[in-house]
Amino acid sequence: MPQQGKETFQFRKGPLFSSIILADEINRTSPRTQAAMLEAMAEHQVTSDGVTYDLPDSFFVLATQNPIEYEGTYPLPEAQLDRFLMQLSLGYPTPDQEVRLLAAPSNREALANVKPILDKQTFEALKQLVPNIHVEQAILDYIVRLGNQTREDQRIRLGISPRGNQFCLLAAKAYALLEGRSYVIPDDVLAVLPAVYRHRLLFFENLTTKQKDAYIAVIVKKVQPPMRRS
Repeated sequence: MPQQGKETFQFRKGPLFSSIILADEINRTSPRTQAAMLEAMAEHQVTSDGVTYDLPDSFFVLATQNPIEYEGTYPLPEAQLDRFLMQLSLGYPTPDQEVRLLAAPSNREALANVKPILDKQTFEALKQLVPNIHVEQAILDYIVRLGNQTREDQRIRLGISPRGNQFCLLAAKAYALLEGRSYVIPDDVLAVLPAVYRHRLLFFENLTTKQKDAYIAVIVKKVQPPMRRS
């Protein structure tokens, strides 16, 4: 931006230079904005006027999106979708949950009552533990065989990428850690698989989230898991 009283420009860090980014309704942003987000998510850096600026080590993006059939939305490119570790689908609340939602305090009051469950130091410590979770060769083979099944399926236009397999392994390691184990078992892979696959699989027909999850279950049944470690 221009400097007051000077004929030069000064770079000022924007909202991307934060640890946690919440991109609300990300598929309403323009393709140009999505391209800028792609660099940040893929390289953890931002480039402005030929100068590259590193983002924080703990940088990660959370995003919401509207259904793709809504007007004014832009489909996210496959490369950007692949940078998201998981896609979670909340669905509609149950009647009891919706009653509690209506009876809850205002948004400002609710935010004021939010309490942290994790501090930055603990978060960073947990991140350091995840790479040390043990993974046997049979688990690696299992993840690759599952990915290959999606690439050979006649209903799927675009299967799981190598990055998708890497993220599946990373998510399985994190899940094992949360379960109190120092090693990954097949159940850890299966627990994270739908969320990791859901936004990466491109079908020839337009499927709902439930339909995708049902077909992911079909794919899982076609691949024999390794023997579970006791």
